[in-house]
Amino acid sequence: MSEEAVLRSGTSRLRIRRRGAEVVAWRVGPDELVWSAGPQWPRSSPLLFPVVGRVKDGMIRVDGRRYPMPTHGFAAGQDFVPVERTETTLRLRLRDNDETRAAYPFAFCLEVFYRLGERAVEAVFTLTNPGSGPLPYALGLHPGFRWPFADGEPEDYRILFESAEQASVPAIDPDGLFTEARRALPLEGRDLPLAGDLMAREALCFLDARSRGLRFVSPGGAAIAVETEGFAHFALWARPPARFLCIEAWTGHGDPSGFAGELAQKPSMVFLAPGGDARHIMRWRFEAGSA
Repeated sequence: MSEEAVLRSGTSRLRIRRRGAEVVAWRVGPDELVWSAGPQWPRSSPLLFPVVGRVKDGMIRVDGRRYPMPTHGFAAGQDFVPVERTETTLRLRLRDNDETRAAYPFAFCLEVFYRLGERAVEAVFTLTNPGSGPLPYALGLHPGFRWPFADGEPEDYRILFESAEQASVPAIDPDGLFTEARRALPLEGRDLPLAGDLMAREALCFLDARSRGLRFVSPGGAAIAVETEGFAHFALWARPPARFLCIEAWTGHGDPSGFAGELAQKPSMVFLAPGGDARHIMRWRFEAGSA
């Protein structure tokens, strides 16, 4: 594999970059569905690991020592090693190295397995702990979908959750940290219209969401359906007037405002036992039919 690989299934194409194991294009027939990195946001679908969101002062603390940690972790900037490939699948692997241990003093092995179907993508993340102690981590996927991806104007689109969700989300401070305040949303049960300036501010973070899936629906009924396994949270993020909407799945989230604890005390971290492994899955499916 060179710096990129292209998977093929029928009329569908999926382009994946070794750097960050990032999907940079997904096409179903003539429809381009993933945002092509541009000046408004130079990414397409970054992988988030070993933290999700921002950490206070850009540092984590482990056993009293401070380590620099970028927003959403370092995995998006690492070169993954291809270990298996077919026409429709690709497996990539990242192991801890000198660079990762300078920010995160833990041994780990993270594999990403992509499978392309005729109208669907499956991303399976398997994390293994080869160390002698618990491995604290958070993991997420941050795909940006074209908005609009079908007919209509962006303000005519909506998110339809699998289950009714709370009609408010945490307010995020100017440093990107979570506050105790809440931001009200025009959410009615399962239905969130994407009208007005809803996405003009910070991300909408649905922590401990009831839903394991949602649909990003066009006014004409075409939709991108998202399904997850092993993720507790959803987030929606955009940078209007750029034409994309990120539908993110997270196991963890950013630091609370004022947080000063150790990484192991950070809310929503997952702990993987020595010798253990964990699996998290996100699926996308393009639906051309009616909503």
